[in-house]
Amino acid sequence: MLTGDTVSESHDFDLIVIGAGSGGVRLARMSAQRGARVAVVESRYLGGTCVNVGCVPKKLFVYGAHVRDELEDAEGYGWSVPTDDVTFDWPTLVANKNAEIERLNGIYGRLLENAGVTIIEGTASIRDPQTVVVGDKTYSAAHITVATGSWPVVPDIPGKELLLTSNEMFYLPQLPRHAVVWGGGYIAVEFAGILAGLGVETTLLYRGERFLRGFDEDVRAFTEQEMRKKGVDLRFNVTIESVEQLNAHYQVNLNDGSSLETGLVMAATGRRALVDGLGLEELGVEINASGHVRVDDHFQTAVPSITALGDVIGTPQLTPVALAQAMVLSRRLFGDGQGEMDYSAIPTAVFCQPNIGTVGLTEEEARQAGHTLRVYRSEFRPMKYTLSGRDERCLMKLIVDDASDQVLGAHMVGPDAGEIIQGLAVAIKAGTTKAQFDATMGIHPTSAEEFVTMREPVA
Repeated sequence: MLTGDTVSESHDFDLIVIGAGSGGVRLARMSAQRGARVAVVESRYLGGTCVNVGCVPKKLFVYGAHVRDELEDAEGYGWSVPTDDVTFDWPTLVANKNAEIERLNGIYGRLLENAGVTIIEGTASIRDPQTVVVGDKTYSAAHITVATGSWPVVPDIPGKELLLTSNEMFYLPQLPRHAVVWGGGYIAVEFAGILAGLGVETTLLYRGERFLRGFDEDVRAFTEQEMRKKGVDLRFNVTIESVEQLNAHYQVNLNDGSSLETGLVMAATGRRALVDGLGLEELGVEINASGHVRVDDHFQTAVPSITALGDVIGTPQLTPVALAQAMVLSRRLFGDGQGEMDYSAIPTAVFCQPNIGTVGLTEEEARQAGHTLRVYRSEFRPMKYTLSGRDERCLMKLIVDDASDQVLGAHMVGPDAGEIIQGLAVAIKAGTTKAQFDATMGIHPTSAEEFVTMREPVA
């Protein structure tokens, strides 16, 4: 239990949070509402990666990239849309996105101020276990929480300075005719879909056999199939060795001896914990082999007064995870001292095109855990595309433990997958059985009803 000098006049604050991302803001607000004197230090922007250069602007770009498909589908529904004359203005999308992000920044600021949190602008370092330095000012606190998040990593190759990361992609002045995306995780797959949807000839390069490592194998294969249909040039088992400037373009040299000429190279090759300049190791805070701050199950570092949460500690890099961690830590610091994190059955979505939604165990994870399974799988064309003729399909899959009948995992690739899986996440978290799925009435006609009408296992 994290207790002790939580309310002391000998300190400027009871808690200083370094980082005003999702987790940091939630921790600061909840702690202030519990009566603590709280300050939050931020060097860039309120809301962190998610609000500024992550989930929110990414989803807005995804919406924009879908419009072309909607226009093409319109003809099947009787609308005459001259798609040959339709134009897209990238700077308008970026400007409108920027305005929305500025609005959200303001909301975050007001939430903190209304909760009584002191906002300190600047870059923080930790002088000693209870002292934070920001610029030429020094602040003391009973507790210090590191919530500085993560930052994109660009591999150390010749020409690395020519590569962009997701940070810069949100502020591109113009779109190129052709783009190369390097990587195989969420960010790479999502940006490849965004660029292709906006009319950019897009090549995705990944060093492995297939992208989205860790997802269900059927989901990975199906997503590959659907992305290829949309014109994304997927190249696996290949990586970039160097990038060279060619006038206004770039030459991308690959490890198989081939090369590409392109107008943009984006590296989506991982993220690292953002701990630079904090002085953690000098204080005795341990950094593990992956570069993350080492904490116990209660977010406690090796220094009693210093805690950490969110992306910086290496747990799943998802906004809802950081928010949940903040709620637990605030309760432990300034509440009843109770609360634990449960990382099982965390739902997630990949906003590629079509979307992926998933919760619980993959088929591979369930088999490795020793479960004897019944696997239910359905693939079909969504009703929306029956009139438009679009060649896009949907995949749904349930993983069921044969002995207990419990549904261990649900996976979907298709329109609105994230929206649908969010509802199923409640059921799976509650331990629902396949019999209960079968007893549930479907909403007809919807794609989602397929999850409660699959009767025959395929494996």
